[in-house]
Amino acid sequence: MSADPLDRQRKFDETNQLNIPLLSDPKRILAKQFGVKRMASLPNKRKTFVIGSDRQVLSVIVSETDMTKHADDALDALRDLS
Repeated sequence: MSADPLDRQRKFDETNQLNIPLLSDPKRILAKQFGVKRMASLPNKRKTFVIGSDRQVLSVIVSETDMTKHADDALDALRDLS
């Protein structure tokens, strides 16, 4: 999820060939609910939430600088489901 508008999210998806839905939260309402909103216009904190089909948070990955950690740890959490 990003505070970027939907059209920017769509372009990011197309550029990176992700083929997954990306959530847009330009008013940062969900960011506040998930505890990642920063003061004023600073970017949201970088956290990845792995959410199960039952809507329960299964894992939270935190790193401001290591995007590989987000991907690797999220995949590990998903693998643990099976």
